[in-house]
Amino acid sequence: MHLVERLKQKEEEAYLEVMAAYGDYLLRTAFLLLKDYQLAEEAVQDTFVITFQKIDQLEDEEKLKSWLTTILLNRCRSQMRKSRWKVLLAPLDLIERTKADSQTLNPENALLFSEWHESISTSIQQLDYKYREVITLFYFNEMKIKDIALFTNTNENTVKSKLKRARLLLKEILPEGSIGI
Repeated sequence: MHLVERLKQKEEEAYLEVMAAYGDYLLRTAFLLLKDYQLAEEAVQDTFVITFQKIDQLEDEEKLKSWLTTILLNRCRSQMRKSRWKVLLAPLDLIERTKADSQTLNPENALLFSEWHESISTSIQQLDYKYREVITLFYFNEMKIKDIALFTNTNENTVKSKLKRARLLLKEILPEGSIGI
């Protein structure tokens, strides 16, 4: 039996499989959008709760990941609308906790990579939410413009414009020579 069918049958093991398969991906996405690890965790938990409550609405099993992403984006937007806060940038190790690093670096390269990553993360965090969203989906989640347009409920040209504007803003924010956007 397929995973979505098992979810519809309310199998506990299927729930655990979905959380294991998509949890890190969703957490990384939420963290990059919300800039707060606890809020990101909350958004992911809400996403899973909504998913499990409304799993009967999912018709195409192949679209499970995109459906989860859409729910997460809506939770993050809702969180941004509710909150009128400024969050301090979370330490880089929180970002690193959300993804496995399969590559081993020597200490010098690890330090350079860490500084480069922190500089980019800090710069992205300074962008307005609408730009953080498209940058995160395009570069970190490696989505195509067509998919981003679908998830954000905008047209492709709007996504392209936001990406272009976000790149220009990042070029202004980032230290010279730190990245080629």
